[in-house]
Amino acid sequence: MTAHYRYRTRRLIAVLTAIAGLVGIVIAQPGSYAPETEASSSIKPTSADSNSLLATAVLEQLEVKGRAPKTGYERTKFYSGWPNINGCSLRQRIIKRELGDTAVLADDQCTVISGEFDEPYTGSHLVFYQKSDLSSGLQIDHVVALSDAWQKGAQYFDEDVRYQIATDPLNLLAVNSKANQGKSDGDAATWLPSNKAFRCQYIARQISVKYKYHLWVTQAEHDAMAKVLQTCPNEPAVGIEL
Repeated sequence: MTAHYRYRTRRLIAVLTAIAGLVGIVIAQPGSYAPETEASSSIKPTSADSNSLLATAVLEQLEVKGRAPKTGYERTKFYSGWPNINGCSLRQRIIKRELGDTAVLADDQCTVISGEFDEPYTGSHLVFYQKSDLSSGLQIDHVVALSDAWQKGAQYFDEDVRYQIATDPLNLLAVNSKANQGKSDGDAATWLPSNKAFRCQYIARQISVKYKYHLWVTQAEHDAMAKVLQTCPNEPAVGIEL
């Protein structure tokens, strides 16, 4: 870890801790997020009674500056494939997490072969009758696109940190393939889910990932995020507990 990276970590923690002290709360430090279990839903209920720091507060702690060049970006700079978690592919675990109790597994008890869920980016209820339906209809999206992460800090990190960004369940959602392709490597200033009911949770998750991994935002991105959160000021950050 570089001295600059350690400094940014201490500075962000100090700022948030100072804010928290005003209302008598304790904030979990960046990197302390416990990965979601495969059974937990990625779509969290919004509640003013949540035990999480508000996404609006976390957004204001993100550094705002211009996008760095994309030069040198390759997906393999982050990871070369889905890792196995206790014998099962992370991809399959994310799909099972989203499909929940409807997920039917193959004999290997890892591969999801059918199921259904309310897809977050489009809001459509999707039903998958066989494995080929899942293969063509679902993709695992990096909520903060890896290319975007590269241009906003990750290119200066070591390989271990980039690997964490690419494989952290906080940054992964199973979504409609066409919607994911439409998003590409866009940030909040250039792409938002067509499902407006999910936009607050989507932005809160992006903010949480960027805070956790010390990634910055552009001014246009910050303003787009703030505009969405104006409609849901009590939206909690994800994995940043009070």
